[in-house]
Amino acid sequence: MSQANERTAVTSMKCTVIVAVSGFSSEVGKTTLMCDLLRAFPGWEAIKVTRGHYRSCGRDPHACCVSDLLKDEPVIRSGREQNYALGKDTGRYWDAGAANVHWVIVTDEQVEQGIKQAVERVNGPGVFIEGNSILDFIQADFVLMVSRASGGKTKGSARRALSHSSAIYLSNITEEGTDERTKFALWRKQSGIDQFIGGLPIYTQADLPELIARLQKIDVSSQIATGSAAGKVQKSSLIGR
Repeated sequence: MSQANERTAVTSMKCTVIVAVSGFSSEVGKTTLMCDLLRAFPGWEAIKVTRGHYRSCGRDPHACCVSDLLKDEPVIRSGREQNYALGKDTGRYWDAGAANVHWVIVTDEQVEQGIKQAVERVNGPGVFIEGNSILDFIQADFVLMVSRASGGKTKGSARRALSHSSAIYLSNITEEGTDERTKFALWRKQSGIDQFIGGLPIYTQADLPELIARLQKIDVSSQIATGSAAGKVQKSSLIGR
């Protein structure tokens, strides 16, 4: 195998760990969890997906409307100069230590193409992706579903995302001082969503070190697998000389 082909083969074996951070509804603490995880995983990157439409959304355009940014193809803004904004989700990712941030701006029809193109841009060992709809198009190594302890209204996309979920994370950003597990157990039974959650492990902010340790095992396993594959390529190259 030539050196050029060897480099190509090793590059194609690059194994990026994908951790999706989804939520039962909006404003449940997904971005806060993303930032906590980014601080614990130096070198990892982040992807933010924003879906828009070619009309006014009826809200504060400075807060949520991206209609003027939409194109015929997905728009992906990568790098600090392209997407850093103090206080915005992308800015918070950078401030939490992300090695790179990719902001995907798409219509509903462009989500699949946009998220796949963004993942291809990732050079780090892993990436955290915030969103629910992405799980219809990519396979994540671990999926965290974020919820308030009291549950609340559940998005349709969240119910679909639950089928891909690896664990539940209970945020207490609006309910500090409550017994998260007890409150969530009551809600899941009353809401009828218990059948979708099943035996998924449940983490709280107090369990964050345990959650990080679990994700680190996935990261290490990925590095071992990639190193083994690269070694086989190198060995094959040496034999062929």
